[in-house]
Amino acid sequence: MTATHSKALLPLLFVGVLMGALDLAIIGPALPAIQAEFGMNDRQLSVLFNAYVLCQMIGTPVIAKFADRVGARVSYVFSIGLFAAGSLLLVVAGDPATLYYGRALQGFGGGGIFPVAAVVIANSVSPAERGPALGILGTVFGLAFLVGPVMGGLLLPFGWHWLFLVNLPIAALLILGAVRVLPNDRHAARKPLDVAGIATLTILLTALVYGLSTVDTAALVASLTAWPTLLALGGSLVLLPVFWRIEQRAADPLVRPGLLRAPPIRTASVIGTGVGAIQAAGTFYPALAVAAIGVSQSAASWMMLPGVLVATVASPLAGKLINRVGNRRLIASSMALVAVSIAMYAFLPMTTTIFIVANVIGSAGMGGVLGAPLRIVILDHCEPGERGSAQGLLSNLTAAGRLLGAAVFGSIAASAGGGAAGYQLAFAAMVVVAVAMLALAFRLRPAPAAAADEPATQHP
Repeated sequence: MTATHSKALLPLLFVGVLMGALDLAIIGPALPAIQAEFGMNDRQLSVLFNAYVLCQMIGTPVIAKFADRVGARVSYVFSIGLFAAGSLLLVVAGDPATLYYGRALQGFGGGGIFPVAAVVIANSVSPAERGPALGILGTVFGLAFLVGPVMGGLLLPFGWHWLFLVNLPIAALLILGAVRVLPNDRHAARKPLDVAGIATLTILLTALVYGLSTVDTAALVASLTAWPTLLALGGSLVLLPVFWRIEQRAADPLVRPGLLRAPPIRTASVIGTGVGAIQAAGTFYPALAVAAIGVSQSAASWMMLPGVLVATVASPLAGKLINRVGNRRLIASSMALVAVSIAMYAFLPMTTTIFIVANVIGSAGMGGVLGAPLRIVILDHCEPGERGSAQGLLSNLTAAGRLLGAAVFGSIAASAGGGAAGYQLAFAAMVVVAVAMLALAFRLRPAPAAAADEPATQHP
């Protein structure tokens, strides 16, 4: 890789991940306008949202595995291309069905952008520089929630279509840049594609997302015993060992079963799932502020801004600190901050000052554990030829944690009658999750010497 290409690599990856993250942040302002134009009800809007979530979870492991098989350049172009195609469908949509297809394509393509970017960094950047590089990518999500509402406010007066139309020229530039800059790292031996594994995982995730989306936290027992929910969630549980059995027999599995036999990868995966659940609980922070402090929904959103700013700074800082303090100390200290933050929400009488301080502490902790640290653990303990699938596994387990965390948090809050007391009881349950993840962090061990000293792969 030439010096020019090396300098262009990180900005290219950063913009790609930012584009995908922004579409999560700016869909909210577009939903009322879409609902009015197409006469959609709340359930149809839920389908529109869940189509992205589901296809993102399916696309993440599939495209990540694709990166292991055919190389990062092809996979990155494929991900960006699908995301752009979905954006175009949304712009030209004349009916709700086309909107669903557009969001599904966006989700599938967007699901592969971050894992492929992580693979590129692992293959092209020296081990000493991987932490800072992944830390910079980790700032994207904090930045997206800062820039997203601003972009929504600027573009929405011209029509909701512009929120998605803006993706097309950016995607075109990214594809051109990827062809010129990204390494063409092809693997010589290519085994048969794991079609059975992909199909089984798709059905499993579809059942899981559908089942969780039908859970009514205000009537938990009734909704869980309703036959569509029961069938979907039960089916996903039945399919999990089936999928694992298929992966054990596959010539080139989507997720190699032996990957989780490595204790550091297994521990990092569990921590990622727990952190995903805590992230989902964080979406209820504004609701707690409204119920406990009595501020408006708009004021509650502004109260989140200091935390977003801190997370944007904490993620790259954590990436720089990895080589100095090590993953275990960094993840443990970050989880300790998260636990303190959630305990403040759960047990202290809520005021504006306490709310903002708790949010800043928690955001600093989340910025320290997500982004670089957990992904470095995965990179350090997996084989070079399975970096894509390993990153995809971590992304999907974190996403599954978000789905489960939202359902559990909502059910606990509803069981306590909702309001400030209900939310604080649910946050108390999340304190248990945070403390458990903190305990797991101490089980992490340093990378093997071979992985720590491994040079970056050079590409023409």
